Amino acid sequence: MDLGPYLLLASLEGAVQAAVLALTAVGLSLVFGVMRVVNVAHGEFFMLGAVFAWWIATFFGGHPAIGFIAALLLAPLLAGIVAVIVDWLVLKRLEYDPEGTIVATIGVLYIIQQVVLMTYGPDARPVEAPFSHRFYLPWFGYSSYKLFVIVAAAVILVGVWFVMAKSRIGLILRATQLDRETATAFGIEVNRVYALVFALGAALAAMAAVLIVPIQQAHYLMGGDPLLLSFIVVIIGGLGSLRGTVLAAVLIGMSDGIISVFFTPTLAKILATLLVAMVLVYRPNGLFGTRSA
Repeated sequence: MDLGPYLLLASLEGAVQAAVLALTAVGLSLVFGVMRVVNVAHGEFFMLGAVFAWWIATFFGGHPAIGFIAALLLAPLLAGIVAVIVDWLVLKRLEYDPEGTIVATIGVLYIIQQVVLMTYGPDARPVEAPFSHRFYLPWFGYSSYKLFVIVAAAVILVGVWFVMAKSRIGLILRATQLDRETATAFGIEVNRVYALVFALGAALAAMAAVLIVPIQQAHYLMGGDPLLLSFIVVIIGGLGSLRGTVLAAVLIGMSDGIISVFFTPTLAKILATLLVAMVLVYRPNGLFGTRSA
């Protein structure tokens, strides 16, 4: 039996999963790293991105590329606006207390889920890909759109790194992350920074959903798996470490794709959970997390 075609297919599918997972998990990691808030509703912002993408694509109609481009621009913006409202109504009033915000974001999760159920409905609905060409490899043809998802996610992640490492906004975010009181003393409006970070985290999750929704249909319960896998990735990579989050997403996404093809998706989830347990035992701060003093 020639394993080459199966291994290549599994690797490509794993790379698609890793790309989308990296975007989603980086948003979660960014929120925790700067705000010290564990956003349990993060998966629902992913789901909102997919639902907004369907609404926007349906509204524009015409060629699928028009609706997709509009969704790629507008859905993350709309999810970010929802996140700013959640920050203002809930998180800010709790003064970003770590324990309180966990309970509060669980409530936000169910509120968003039920609002979408009442307005969007229980049915899963597809968004047509902007193009449907096939890229021919030695053994088979592969969707060019899936290859686009990998490249687009990589470009967005490089953009996030550039903003965090090279821009003035990134400097302000890192200063707030290191010492909130000192940042306030230097005139940084920390509450506005927190609102921006929470919106950015939601927008990244929504952007990941827009990329994946032509492959996986939009559904009001689709936020569960991205949330679970994002937590797994963030724990393995290290809370607040963007580099660790991306590397862990590649590890989990690729292994999930390969194991799912050769065995079962359930086994992939079991192995990922075992890996989390081992990391928590031997590296409690994650593979790239900063050790506590």
